[in-house]
Amino acid sequence: MLNTTYKNQDHQDKKVLLSIHDLWVRFRVRGRILTAIRGISLDIYENESIAIVGESGSGKSVFTKTFAGLLDSNGYIDSGDIVFTDDKLAAVAVDLTEDDRKAIERIYHRLDQLSHFENGAELFCKLEALEEERRAREQLSSDEKEKITDRIRDITFERTEIFNKKQTYDPRKERDQVREANRQIKAYDDQLKDLRKQEKELLRRHKRELRADTAYNADYRRQKSELKARYAVEIKRDVSNENHERNVFLAKEMYLSTARYPKIQRFRYIYRLLKGMKEAMKRGKDLMDDKIRDDIYRKVVFRVRIEYESEDRIEGTQLINLANIRNEKDWLMIRGTKIATIFQDPMTSLNPVLTVGKQITSVIMMHQDVSEIEARRRAIVLMKKVGIPNAENRFDDYPFQYSGGMRQRIVIAIALSCQPKILICDEPTTALDVTVQAQILQLIKDLQKEFKYTIVFITHDLGVVANIADRVAVLYAGQLIELGSVEEVFYDPRHPYTWALLSSMPQLAQKNTKLFAITGTPPSLYNKIVGDAFAPRNPFCLKIDTLKEAPMFRVTDTHYAKTWLLDPRAPKIEKPEIIQDIHEKLVNAFNICESS
Repeated sequence: MLNTTYKNQDHQDKKVLLSIHDLWVRFRVRGRILTAIRGISLDIYENESIAIVGESGSGKSVFTKTFAGLLDSNGYIDSGDIVFTDDKLAAVAVDLTEDDRKAIERIYHRLDQLSHFENGAELFCKLEALEEERRAREQLSSDEKEKITDRIRDITFERTEIFNKKQTYDPRKERDQVREANRQIKAYDDQLKDLRKQEKELLRRHKRELRADTAYNADYRRQKSELKARYAVEIKRDVSNENHERNVFLAKEMYLSTARYPKIQRFRYIYRLLKGMKEAMKRGKDLMDDKIRDDIYRKVVFRVRIEYESEDRIEGTQLINLANIRNEKDWLMIRGTKIATIFQDPMTSLNPVLTVGKQITSVIMMHQDVSEIEARRRAIVLMKKVGIPNAENRFDDYPFQYSGGMRQRIVIAIALSCQPKILICDEPTTALDVTVQAQILQLIKDLQKEFKYTIVFITHDLGVVANIADRVAVLYAGQLIELGSVEEVFYDPRHPYTWALLSSMPQLAQKNTKLFAITGTPPSLYNKIVGDAFAPRNPFCLKIDTLKEAPMFRVTDTHYAKTWLLDPRAPKIEKPEIIQDIHEKLVNAFNICESS
C-alpha cells in the first residue's frame, strides 16, 4: 500500500495549507476498537474548494474533525501527521531576561548530568535485551496471547449487545425474553471466566518451566551481574566536549519550545522533555538527529527549531502538527481562528438562550483583542455580508426568531468572524429547504473570494460537489479511494465505488426506470479488512480485490484511484452505461457553468 501524499500539478504555484500523511483514527467502543480512518494522505491548498464525498459511515466527518480537535472523547489519532502551515503561528521568539538565562542554564546542567548515561548505552541495551528475553519466556507467546485476547474481546462485545437488548424489554410483558437474555449473559460470563482461568494457568505453567530451568537461570544471573558491573563503571566516565556543546543547544531549544506556556506548565513540560532525553541517552540515540528529537517532543509540545540567536534573543519556527496537540490552549490558537466549522443543523449550532449578536461578538472578543463596541460593529458588518437584512435591528434577536436559512447565515457569520484560513462545511445545507440550499452554497462561494479561505466541503450530495468544488476526494470505509479535479471525477471516474455513487444520482435516472442503488452495506470497521473494502459490493470485483489491497494508481498528474482495475494486467472493464457520456446530463442537471 502506498502512503503517499498526492500532489496536484495545477496547484504547484499554491501553498500547501494542510498536509495529512498516513492518518489512522480509532475509537474505543464497548470494549472493542473501531478503525474509522485508515491511512489517508492528502494535501489541501490555499484558496481551493475540496469536497469530501462518500456514504454515511465512510469517515468524512471523522476525517475533518481531526483538523479542529473535535473527535469524540472515545476517539483518538493512533498515528499519522496533520501539518498545518501558518507562518504567523509557526514563528516563536524569546527576548532573554536574566531569569530566562538562568532557566536555560539549569536545563543545560541537568542534560550534562544525564549525558553520563550515554557512555554506557551499549551495555544498557544488552541488559534490556537480556531482561526482555527472560520476560518473553515467562509470558504467553504472541500466538497464545492473540488467541485469548481476540476471544475475550468477541465474547465481551456479544455480551454487551445482549445486555443492551435486554434493557429494551418490558419485564412485565416480555419475561421470557428477559430470562433468555439473562441465561445468555450468564453463559457469556462463564466463558469469560473460563478464558481468564486458562490464561492464568498458561502463565503459571510458563513460570514453573522457567524456574525449573536451572542452567538458564544460572547463566542469566551471571550475565546480568557482569553487565551491571561494567555499566556502573562506564556511566562514571566524563562527558565529551562535543556532548557539552550539544547540551547547550538542546537546552535553548527546549526552553524556546516551552516559552509560550505559563511558568508552572513550562516546568512540567521541560521535566517531561528531560525524561524523554534521558531515555534516548540511555539507549545511545543521536540527539542531534531531527527525527529522534521530533519523537521526543511529539509526546509533549511542538518542537521549535532554532533559526537565529543572539546574546539577548532566540528565534525559531515550529512545525504545527495538529495530530500531536495535547494542550487545549494550543487548540484555541487553531480552532475558530485558523480552522472553523459550519455544521449541518444551525439550530443545534446556536445557543437558544443567547441573542445572535451576543454569540457573534463573544467569538470575536475571545479570539481578538477588541472591545465589546468594536466587536458589535464587526458583527453587524458580518451579518450584512452574509445577507441578514436590517442587521442592526436584528442584532438582538434570538435564534428562534430566524428562519432555517437565516440561522445558517448566522452560523456562517460566526465561523468567519475570526477570518479562518480553512472553513469546514459539514453538510451545511442538509437541514435546509431545497430552495434555500443554492443560496447558502452561493454565499459560501462568494465569501471565499473576499475572505480567501479554503473550503473543505463534506457531503453525500454530488450535486453540491458539481457546483462548489475544485477537487473531489472520495472516501470509503475510512480510506481515500479516488482523488481528482471535479471534471476528472465526474467525467472520467475510475474506481467502481465512484461509478456507483454517480450512477445513484437521481438526476441521471431515466423516466419509467428504477433508480440505481448500491447493493449491500459498508464493511464492519471493527474487523481487519482484507483486500479492497468495496469488493463484497463491487459487481466488477476481481479475485485479487478479495486478497490484497490496491495501491493508489496515477491516472494523470491530478487524478489518482485506488483500484486494481488500473493495473496494466487487469482486464479492460467499461464503466456502467448510465454514466457513460454523462457530460451533457450533468451540465443540464446541475446548471454547471462551463468556461469557454
